[in-house]
Amino acid sequence: MSSCASFFFFLFHFFFICCSFRASAQIQNPKFLKSSCPNTTTYSRNSTYYNNLTTLLYFLSSRNASHPTGFQNATSGQGPDRVNGLFVCRGDVSLEDCRNCVPFSVKESLTRCPIQREVVLYYDKCMLRYANQDIFSTLQMEEAQTMFSNIIIPTNQQERFGELVLSMMNNAAAEAAASSKKFGARETNYAAFQSVYGLVQCTPDLTTQDCSRCLETSINQLPTTNTGARILFPSCNSRYKS
Repeated sequence: MSSCASFFFFLFHFFFICCSFRASAQIQNPKFLKSSCPNTTTYSRNSTYYNNLTTLLYFLSSRNASHPTGFQNATSGQGPDRVNGLFVCRGDVSLEDCRNCVPFSVKESLTRCPIQREVVLYYDKCMLRYANQDIFSTLQMEEAQTMFSNIIIPTNQQERFGELVLSMMNNAAAEAAASSKKFGARETNYAAFQSVYGLVQCTPDLTTQDCSRCLETSINQLPTTNTGARILFPSCNSRYKS
């Protein structure tokens, strides 16, 4: 590909992503949670890897991607410059919210993690991930991200609250591991007029066993003395909120 053709190729991808982002921003910008993009492996903007990355991001943010299922993976390039990527939308969000979140995350990935080859961006309603290694159907529980409410459960109620949360989350995990979407949700009563809600999710390409293992690990790491908390792994996540 000539340098002129390559320039227009990148320009087309850039404007497509920007237009998708601009349209989604008119609805409501998705809530950003956390990111993981270590500097252990990087690339330059004039590299083959960047060419492959923009092709991948173009596809993931297009309307041809599998937004109705809430999950899509794709590959671009060959050899050391190959890029594997995926997105997964939260199992209970609408098609519109999924189509809003994914292009937004794609656009932000190039600013939040501008030169990193391995990237995970977490939003309230979706996750975007890409890397120069195999990430499909592969369990990864490194680079855990923890979030929790600043409101603490009263000391004399913490034991009971923690037991309720763990029981609820484990039930949700069993539901998720057995489902095709790898998503589970539960609700339990904590006190009069007060409920606790729990959500768990794995990437749908995991096996039942790997999903169960991932969720078990994430749930066991949840702090249960707060009114809400999340554990975010590249392969799964768990959260509760009262």
